[in-house]
Amino acid sequence: MRYKGGLPSGRIFMVAGGRLVAGGEAEMALVPTKRKKNKNTNSRMQGSNQQQAGSSSADRAHSINSEVELDKAKSNENRTQGKACPQEEQPGKETPKVPMQPGPYFYISGSNGAGLVSIYCQSRGWQRIYDNMREDYALKWCEIKCRETYYHFKEGKQLLYQIPNNRVLTSKIGLLCCLREQERVMTKISRSSPSKLLKMEEFFPQTFRLDLKDERNAFFELCKGEQIWICKPSCSNRGRGIFLLKNPAAVNILQAKLRSTKEYLLSEKVPYKGPRARIVQRYIHQPLLLEGKKFDVRSYLLIACTAPYVLFFAQGYVRLTCVDYDAASDDLTVHLTNQYMQKKNSLYGQLKDETVWRMEHFNSYVNEKFRTSHGLPEDWVFTVFTKRMQQIVLQCFLAAKHKLDCKLGYFDLIGCDFLIDENFKVWLLEMNANPALHTNCKVLRDIIPAVVYESLDLVLEVFNKRLKGQSILPLETLCHFVLLYHEDAADLGQKQPSKPRTGLCTGQFPQPRADSTNHFGQSPATVLKKSSKKIRCFRKKRCLVAQKGLSS
Repeated sequence: MRYKGGLPSGRIFMVAGGRLVAGGEAEMALVPTKRKKNKNTNSRMQGSNQQQAGSSSADRAHSINSEVELDKAKSNENRTQGKACPQEEQPGKETPKVPMQPGPYFYISGSNGAGLVSIYCQSRGWQRIYDNMREDYALKWCEIKCRETYYHFKEGKQLLYQIPNNRVLTSKIGLLCCLREQERVMTKISRSSPSKLLKMEEFFPQTFRLDLKDERNAFFELCKGEQIWICKPSCSNRGRGIFLLKNPAAVNILQAKLRSTKEYLLSEKVPYKGPRARIVQRYIHQPLLLEGKKFDVRSYLLIACTAPYVLFFAQGYVRLTCVDYDAASDDLTVHLTNQYMQKKNSLYGQLKDETVWRMEHFNSYVNEKFRTSHGLPEDWVFTVFTKRMQQIVLQCFLAAKHKLDCKLGYFDLIGCDFLIDENFKVWLLEMNANPALHTNCKVLRDIIPAVVYESLDLVLEVFNKRLKGQSILPLETLCHFVLLYHEDAADLGQKQPSKPRTGLCTGQFPQPRADSTNHFGQSPATVLKKSSKKIRCFRKKRCLVAQKGLSS
């Protein structure tokens, strides 16, 4: 393990009244947590002053598969934005046991990435809790945001996945507004001095908002010829609610529908009636093709810390369609590359592993097929393309930075989707909160765990260094990710971060014990060594390839 040490020496920590407290600070009785009776459990509480130590042998026997199945079964929790999240329950009649061992504790809701996050935390000896109302957690990973998640958050003492208002960056309209504001400011500044930022037209397709009358009318006036446009809901994901406007007739039908019905006025996410949040975007109808198939590239922006902002970038993988590209096709699986959409194609079961490529495979293909004919530099994917993605992602973040909530302990992993046209121009399609972390094919089983584990490694390292007032750089856990932005260094013109602000970083984040045993019956160090050996080798290889390309 890279993280050494444990809880502060000379202090005994226990759970009292649902909180993690130091036993030496005050005299107080240990109040046992109430639990529902379990028919299959023989042990009972022997009084309010008697504490059970350790967990049952059944708890220690949990396997990875059972953990993942449990997370899948709990994915039907309340998914309404802004509404209360109920306490999670395990499938069946049994209620999850309240861990009797001392923390740190972690809480997970939803199924996306839950198995990997759980393995990561358990390998460090942390205990899982299933009640979103508990306030003594060290890490909370929530797929869906709700009031309780943020209401109990203790700044500087806990880690919480997803910045509360990340929609200013990860929704279509939110990102569009931020980029437009940035463009206006950039235009004013560039009159006196040249700007280093890209113009929107250089990386973002022409876009109109259908919920604003002026923009809606401007779009309908523009769409007179045979052009393809794509209509997207602002806050949806996985391709849901997307449709194409391939000719003037389709545009006229949409216009008539908006005029004759109030469908676009209904919104489930606001308490008042307003135009439905949709955008319409110019479709890139001449994309670069790989073996005749359309593709895009999923990369990652990790906001490891928001006080100060510390950002990392990582390449992910290439997503391809099952069938050859045809701009005139009415089949959305020809146009949308995400796995959720490709599963709807009848050929997906047969071609599943071919719909995802490693970046190394993509780089080799471009070198072989396009380098000479298009005059590209060697390893274009790991040099020009990678630098452009990093530039675009950083610019988008800077456009939204002043709007994002920032508290020590907030972190976020954002999926960034890029498309390359036949002229090798790079386009940003969208940025997604809570990106898919499924491992349903060979390539994803290697890439996704590495992304999750290293993200949590970096978040923990930066958080703990911030608490201790230490320099964030150098980073011991940095491997696959690339440091993209360090707010202290950027603002102060130096590489050393400033000390924590007074009163912000109070408390001590619980560190895992080196000799603790997890539910797999092995020490955290042993589990990580076995589960991450292949991943670390893979990361190292990718880092060497990328560094070689960037230095050329």
